[in-house]
Amino acid sequence: MMRANRLKCLVLVLVTVFCVSLSGQTTANPANLPQRDGSHDFDFLIGDWKAHVRRLPDRLNNSNVWVEYDGISNHHKILDSNSNFEEFDVTSTDKKLRIKAQTLRLYNPTTRQWSIYLLDVNEGTIDQAHVVGSFSGKRGELFGEDQYKGRAILVRYVWLDISPKSARMEQSFSADGGKTWEVNWICELSR
Repeated sequence: MMRANRLKCLVLVLVTVFCVSLSGQTTANPANLPQRDGSHDFDFLIGDWKAHVRRLPDRLNNSNVWVEYDGISNHHKILDSNSNFEEFDVTSTDKKLRIKAQTLRLYNPTTRQWSIYLLDVNEGTIDQAHVVGSFSGKRGELFGEDQYKGRAILVRYVWLDISPKSARMEQSFSADGGKTWEVNWICELSR
């Protein structure tokens, strides 16, 4: 009987501690809510994809002349981590232009955000400007700062329309501090 009473007291103490710790976690105070683990947000990308790209070469100049490309986008996890690496190779529909690119995506478990870096293995460089952000549901938004034709700009990557067989990524530039955005790259992936 004494042992049963001790067990009841222990359960009561644990329930009380648990309830008190939850009391500070309300939607009125989102800072107290557990942070979302986004380490698997890009898992949908792992594998091989067909890529269809529309690219606006004349950016931030009110142009509406797009160039279309088709090719591949292959994504691999790095050393069984949540980081991944992309090999991207597309050719314009008129076969005159080719884009070969590599992308490194790294997840920071402390900030719970992704960073995306563009690599140029032909030139041996990593793009100094990168984007950082996270997902909310099936939509990812990442932002960064860069220079375009001598102008300071903001860069935004948006991932949307994500499913096991398709996904869409849009790149936009803003020259006015984020008030307006011009989409200049649309990549539609399909299995």
